[in-house]
Amino acid sequence: MTRIDFYSLDGSSGGDRFLLVCRLVERIRATGARVLIHCPDPGQAQHLDRLLWTFREDSFLPHGRVGQTDPELTPILISSDGSPDSEDQVLINLSSEVPEFFGRFERLCEPIDHDPAARLAGRERFRYYRDRGYPLKHHQIQL
Repeated sequence: MTRIDFYSLDGSSGGDRFLLVCRLVERIRATGARVLIHCPDPGQAQHLDRLLWTFREDSFLPHGRVGQTDPELTPILISSDGSPDSEDQVLINLSSEVPEFFGRFERLCEPIDHDPAARLAGRERFRYYRDRGYPLKHHQIQL
């Protein structure tokens, strides 16, 4: 069963969920796991792609967008639809909805920032997973 972790920025944190995703990806990659970031909005995907290149001067996060990079050689992929199907370790969800394909992953990360609409959608996803018996953890993060 997929382990689900919600990460929400605490009240004093600046930044947004995109910076939070960069931080999560950096920590997850340190364990050697592969990451698929589900981001169906093309503008947000482009923003995240750029941000992952510039997140920190002293780090390198090898990433690319599905369709623009070789998935076999790229351990961090940004996807609009959950492809490629071979990815199954860690999924980070930047959609406001529950991804239909999340069940194939060992772990799902749900980043939440201060945006009221994102918080409301996050609460709805939390209830969805809870009502279906998934193990849930919540982490308050300060950026």
